[in-house]
Amino acid sequence: MMECRDQEPELAQTLSVLVAGAVEGLVSDVIVLDHGSSDGSSRVADAAGCRFYAQWDIKDVLRAARGEWLLLVEAGARPLHGWIDEIGEYVALNTAPARFSQSRNHRQPFFRRIARSTPPLEHGLLLPKGQAIAVARSGMALGQLAMGHKPRRLSSELVPSWVARQGRV
Repeated sequence: MMECRDQEPELAQTLSVLVAGAVEGLVSDVIVLDHGSSDGSSRVADAAGCRFYAQWDIKDVLRAARGEWLLLVEAGARPLHGWIDEIGEYVALNTAPARFSQSRNHRQPFFRRIARSTPPLEHGLLLPKGQAIAVARSGMALGQLAMGHKPRRLSSELVPSWVARQGRV
């Protein structure tokens, strides 16, 4: 599940990685929540078989999600090798939320890291659907939904979305 606004290239990058998870049976549903995109984001989502919502209420979307676990990521983020097996094992054995590890090869410069707050979904969030529904409020964004959890850290890394945005500039 991810939100976007005029992020067609970033959306395509993330969806291309999630295809492998769908082939393995781990990803059963991809949901894109749009914030008024005027680019081809809806076409990219449709071509990938995603559910694309231009108008939505987070509680309704969460209830309609097919899986019992949700993976929230930013458009442009890409899980790196090993993520499918690790998440599959994690959801089979755990009930606590989890986040990806920070990519060792994609880090902000030191002073930029200490000068900014980390966005709530920069490292993604894997959480049980029931927990998400319990904290969701109408009008809530995915980033707000991700706050307040004490997630465990997965060993799999996630290339953050800012890397894809930098490549576009």
